[in-house]
Amino acid sequence: MLESAVRLKVISRVKTITVKHHFNISNINHADWSRAVDEQTPTLLTADDDAFEEGIRNLLSQLKSSHTNFYRSDTNSTMPQHVIGATLRSVLRIGAPRWMFLDVFDDSPAACAGISPGHLLLAVNGTPAVPPSFPVFRFGQEHHLTVELPEKETKNVVVTVPPRTPKGRRLPLVEPKSISYRMLRNIGILKISFFPGAFGIRFSRLLDSTVESLKAQGCDRLIIDLRGCLGGSLGFARLVSYLCPDRIPIGFDITRKRLERGYTVAQLPRVPMPNSKLALLFCLTRFSVQDKSLILLTQGLGKQPFHGRVVVLVNEWTNSAGEMAAQFAKDTKLATVVGIQTGGNVLGSTMFNVGNGYQLYLPIFGWYSPSGNCAEGSGVLPDVPVDIDPDRLAYGDDAQVKKAVELLQ
Repeated sequence: MLESAVRLKVISRVKTITVKHHFNISNINHADWSRAVDEQTPTLLTADDDAFEEGIRNLLSQLKSSHTNFYRSDTNSTMPQHVIGATLRSVLRIGAPRWMFLDVFDDSPAACAGISPGHLLLAVNGTPAVPPSFPVFRFGQEHHLTVELPEKETKNVVVTVPPRTPKGRRLPLVEPKSISYRMLRNIGILKISFFPGAFGIRFSRLLDSTVESLKAQGCDRLIIDLRGCLGGSLGFARLVSYLCPDRIPIGFDITRKRLERGYTVAQLPRVPMPNSKLALLFCLTRFSVQDKSLILLTQGLGKQPFHGRVVVLVNEWTNSAGEMAAQFAKDTKLATVVGIQTGGNVLGSTMFNVGNGYQLYLPIFGWYSPSGNCAEGSGVLPDVPVDIDPDRLAYGDDAQVKKAVELLQ
C-alpha cells in the first residue's frame, strides 16, 4: 500500500493536469469537480490500492468524457478486445444473460484458440462469466475458457495472451492485426481492427498494398468492416482518402485553448494527412509552436474502381478513429453505413505521468465533422440499421455482411 504522502502527490497531479488540460465538451464545472476530489481525498489516502485506483476512476467518470482513465503503467486492460482480441455482447439464453463473442480479430489470441463470433463464453479459469461484469484477462498468461458452440456443444479452450505490445504504448493493449481482407466475387471485404502508429504512415503503406491487391483481383465494390475497431490514430485519414478522388475536409480538431477563446471553422488551417516522413516533419515543424486546431483533408488519391459502391459496417464497439471514418462516410454520402449505432468516443487524448507508476489518460482536443457536429456521447447512426442475429452468428450467418452485399448488388 502506498504511503499517504505519495498518494497525495498523485491525487494533486491528477487534479492539476485535469483542470489544465481536460477537453470539456460536457460543460463540466472544473472547480466543482476539484472540490469533489478534495472531499474524497481523505478516503483515498486510507483505502487499499485497488480502492484507491477505483476511487480516482470514479472521480474521472464525473467528467463525462471518453478517453479518460487512470491506472498503473503495468496494469491489465479491463476490456477483452484489448487483451484477447475479441469483443463481447450480453445476450439472453434461457432467460439468463450470457456473454457472446461478437467480433473476433484475425490472428488474435481468441481466434488462435478457435473462438468464433457467436460462441458463448461460459467460464474463465473455472469462474462463471456473467454479465454485466467483464471477465478479466491478463497479459502474458494462459486462460482456460469454457465456450458453448452451436447445438449446445461445449468445449474447453486455452487462450494464450502475450505480453502487451509494444513497450511504452500509451494504453495497455495487445496490438491486433490491423488489416485483413478477402474477396467475395467482385466485392472486396476490408476488415480494419486498429489504426496503429502515432501518425499512421506504417498503416498507410499496408493499406495501399491491400487496396492494390484487391483491385488486382477485380474488386469494383468494397465493404469496409469497422465493427469492433479499437480506434487508433491518423491512419483513418488514409482509409477515407480512398473514398473520394480529391482533397476534401474529413473533419476538424479543436484544442481546449481554441475552444475557450472561440473560433470560426473558416479560419482554421487546411492540412492533408502527411503521406511521408518528410511531409510529417514539415507538418510537425509548422504546428510545433502554434495552436494545433486544424481541418484535416483527404489526400487526393484519384479515382478508384469501387467509388460510389462502398458500404461501411459499424457496431457498438466501433470506437474513436473508426467512428471518425464512419462519420465522414455518412456525412459525405461516399459510402452507405450499415449496422448499429457506434459508441460515441471521438475525443483526442494523450497520456500523462502522474507519479509512482500511475498514468492519467485524458482527452485534450475535440473532433468535429465538417458541418460542426461532434459524435462524442451520441455515436454514428447507420444509414441502414441492421443487427446481427445472435442465434445465427455462430453458424457463420452474418446479417450485416449479407445486407452490405445486397446493397452492393
